[in-house]
Amino acid sequence: MSVPTTVREIRLAARPKGWPTEETFELAEAPLVVEPGHIVVRNQFMSVDPYMRGRMNDAKSYSAPFEVGKVMEGGAIGEVVQSDAEGFAVGDTVLHFKGWRDYAVLHPKQAVKVDPKAAPISTYLGVLGMPGLTAYAGLLRSGEFKEGDTVFVSGAAGAVGQVVGQLAKLKGAKRVIGSAGSADKVRYLIDELGFDAAFNYKDGSVTEQLAQAAPDGIDLYFDNVGGDHLEAALNSLNVHGRITVCGMISGYNATEASPAPHNLAQIIAKRLTIRGLLVGDHYDLQPEFVAEVAPLVAGGKLRYTETVVEGLENAPQAFLGMMRGENTGKMLVKIAD
Repeated sequence: MSVPTTVREIRLAARPKGWPTEETFELAEAPLVVEPGHIVVRNQFMSVDPYMRGRMNDAKSYSAPFEVGKVMEGGAIGEVVQSDAEGFAVGDTVLHFKGWRDYAVLHPKQAVKVDPKAAPISTYLGVLGMPGLTAYAGLLRSGEFKEGDTVFVSGAAGAVGQVVGQLAKLKGAKRVIGSAGSADKVRYLIDELGFDAAFNYKDGSVTEQLAQAAPDGIDLYFDNVGGDHLEAALNSLNVHGRITVCGMISGYNATEASPAPHNLAQIIAKRLTIRGLLVGDHYDLQPEFVAEVAPLVAGGKLRYTETVVEGLENAPQAFLGMMRGENTGKMLVKIAD
């Protein structure tokens, strides 16, 4: 396969204030410059993830902000089409972090070979990739899951949430409850993924719906949403309950500070443990995670769903759709076959 002389890429055109729009992004072309000792990868799938919204702000955080006028980045998987690096051959499938473009030039340390025959390559960006590891580490290490726990997962139909709930069930949870943003997603959680209960947070008070779904309280809350979901969980948590804070997507596009939950004193009264979760702290669990979860996926014991948008040019729409909750499971962009 011939290697092109230019690459299409999505750049950050402007920093958003509040919700990003299509004008936040720019599709552009740039020369494909191949340095000695590098590989060229034709990207096949790329990931869009909630954390990318934070990187659009010019603010100090755990990851450097995207630069205005420069190509964005994120997880991607593709095929090596040119190699000047030992250990990589044309035809290899590699996982890397230079998404948002159709071809990527990578130093060998920036790429990890994966087996395309072991699982569909898209799963290395989802259930067997960063979101899956996030769920695994957040449930078992940060959340200190125990057999017999009642677990509540917000954003449960998303890429991380769907894995958290199923892993908890497989490991002996007494009850697993999920929240989602549509009736179809609620049915998916219960009928397809085996959640014991689920509710549509748009149908009424989260506190009331959670109390009804968990009359004996919850022991572990996996937070992807924040806001009223966190407040509801604080009300329902039992003494010595645990919270893993993975994300707070309800506030990512806010232009004013969101009011904190009004019941933070519950942390004291119930002696709760709250831990923030960044998956980058837990990559030592990667081999254990893959060894345990890959057979569950292959055997159909852990199910997953992907929402796939076709075309690099539609990556901004995929990102915006993910932020609006239009996806079930992992939101991906298919760039090439």
